[in-house]
Amino acid sequence: MKKTVVITGGTGLIGSRLVELLDSESYDIRIYTRKPRESHKNVSYYKWDLDRGEMDIEGLRNVHHVVSLAGAGIADKRWTDKRKKLIIDSRVKGIELIAEKLTELNHKPESIVAGSAIGIYGNRADSKLTENASAGEDEFLVESTSLWEQSSQKLAEHTDQFSLLRIGIVLSTKGGALEKMLIPLRFGVSGYFGNGKQYYSWIHLDDICAMIIKGIEDKNWKGIYNGTSPHPLTLRQMAKEIKNTYLPIALALPVPEFLLRMAMGEMTNMLTNSTRVIPEKAISQGFEYSFTEVKEAVMDLKKRKI
Repeated sequence: MKKTVVITGGTGLIGSRLVELLDSESYDIRIYTRKPRESHKNVSYYKWDLDRGEMDIEGLRNVHHVVSLAGAGIADKRWTDKRKKLIIDSRVKGIELIAEKLTELNHKPESIVAGSAIGIYGNRADSKLTENASAGEDEFLVESTSLWEQSSQKLAEHTDQFSLLRIGIVLSTKGGALEKMLIPLRFGVSGYFGNGKQYYSWIHLDDICAMIIKGIEDKNWKGIYNGTSPHPLTLRQMAKEIKNTYLPIALALPVPEFLLRMAMGEMTNMLTNSTRVIPEKAISQGFEYSFTEVKEAVMDLKKRKI
């Protein structure tokens, strides 16, 4: 018998790929979006409006699994006070709305997977950060992610199998950090931010989707997980691997932090923070990564254009 999976954020980078990777013979997928599209194959769309607190409850009726990924892009626009509020509200209000409707339906899904981010750890130099590490010092990334996780606990009350993924820098040619890092290569330059010594905790797009699917299918997959590869590396190392894969003759040049702050303001922290995250829990449970080295990951993404 087919099972149903509700995905919020199902039209974003991770959600779109997750839809492609979920077995269409095993799952019917329901996606919540502000602008529903025409249903196709095993995918149907349901409307929600977070500003009005409205959600088509039929999408949640008798659902087996819920994946919560919705949220305004953290790097899409400069962090004005208005943008900061939107980043937080788009995450917190969405989760609260799902929890409210599940209560209304008196329904407990078999599993719920909630997205979070490694931004909760803040700027921690070269300290190795497992799932037991504390939240970082006060800054917007820490504050917004902490509020996101606090709201996610409302979802945990609605299932016996709840997992929360602290997602790292997702590598893909269709969005996220890698796409932006490829832009300077068009001009023969491979840029990195600040001194390049900060740790970037990355993960291949397909591996983060595999973790989400694990949270749906494996009854032992519960609690907080770092959604990163086992081998974080410095930004300078990452820029070098990207350069060598796409354009070996490119020059590797730093972008001074003061220029970043002039252009991006507080959002610069997202690029210059050092967060060396170790996915200890996933490793201990035998999660099988497809890509543990950034070179292999980037080569695969280039080849398959995903």
